[in-house]
This record gives sequence, structure tokens and C-alpha cells, in this order.
Amino acid sequence: MTVAVLDPLAVHASKRDDAEFKVEWFSGTGAGGQHRNKHQNCCRVRHLPTGLVQQALGRERYSNLTRAMEGINKQLDERELSGSLQKQNASRKGQVGSGMRGDKRRTYRFQDDTVYDSVTGKAARLKDVMRGNFDLLWTQ
Repeated sequence: MTVAVLDPLAVHASKRDDAEFKVEWFSGTGAGGQHRNKHQNCCRVRHLPTGLVQQALGRERYSNLTRAMEGINKQLDERELSGSLQKQNASRKGQVGSGMRGDKRRTYRFQDDTVYDSVTGKAARLKDVMRGNFDLLWTQ
């Protein structure tokens, strides 16, 4: 059995400043006639620190801006979440190791009433160790 002690994963959307975003308006292309070619309702939002871009191509200016901002905020939240998960996995790996046989510190054999410490090479009675007397495994 391996045990790792980790901080709870606090996933929260960080506050983003409006100055981090650049909003561009442009007219759509293709069929649609005068309305589509003349009015600049399509929206492109760029997050300046990361370079992420999200576009919304529709007829209504406000809804296009809303959809583009929601999309780019979702992308940024996913990036933050994956970064925090990578940190958590690195912390777990550092504490637990591979979880294989070479990482074993101590063997508790209840059927034989013995405890064997792999680091010091000492053995002791299981009942004594379970009562809290770990000095039997550490001292000379």
C-alpha cells in the first residue's frame, strides 16, 4: 500500500483583466448580401498573454462577443486545470515513487507476528510495533 498526502485540488476560475483581451470586429464573408458584407458583427477575441484566439460568426454583435468570450475563458480554464493536475501528479509521484517493490519501507506479516524494516534491516514483533514501539526497528 502506498500513501500520499496532497493538498486538496482547488479549481477556480481566476479573475482576468479586460486589458488581457483584444476584441476585433469584422464582416462575414460569403452569401448574405448587403447586410452581411456591410455590417461588422463577427467577433474575434485574442488573449494577449497566451495568444489564444476564439471567433464567433453570427448576425448579432452582442451574442457573438458573448460566445467568443465564453469560448476563450473555457480554453483558459482548461489550461489552468491541466497545469494544476500536472503539479499534483508530480507531487504524488515524488511522495509515492513508483509504488513497486523497491519503494517498500516496511513489511507487516500478521500471520508470523513480525515486522521487517527494509531500510534498517531489523525485525520486531508485530504486537510491539502496533502498540507504538517503533524504536525496536530503528535502534541498534
